Amino acid sequence: MSAPVLVYDGDCGFCVSWVRVAERRIVDGTGLVSVSWQAAGLEEPLRLRARREVLLLHPDGRRVWGGADAAAVLLVNSPHPYWRPLGSLLRRPFARAAGAAAYRWIARNRHRLPGAPARWTAGK
Repeated sequence: MSAPVLVYDGDCGFCVSWVRVAERRIVDGTGLVSVSWQAAGLEEPLRLRARREVLLLHPDGRRVWGGADAAAVLLVNSPHPYWRPLGSLLRRPFARAAGAAAYRWIARNRHRLPGAPARWTAGK
């Protein structure tokens, strides 16, 4: 890899929508590559993890951030300086725990959030 890779659930409308927002507003111009886990060709341990949370893969291939930690790293490394303080905050212990809890709640409830495919919300 020559650029960081953001791996997300391509079957989740909510996830796809937020990745597109991040591409336009947070990481534009950084060379970040976004790919769904379904098309990424990940090895089994990473594929299982990517089914539960967004992953950010470092170009060196040795570092992986997931969930709220991935979001914090994206924000800290944004070319837009106004995102960096939020990313730094999300890396502090209390905010990191709160961000992780919020991320887990969103991940569990993404089928109820705007952008979810109709097949997820039908009959609920």
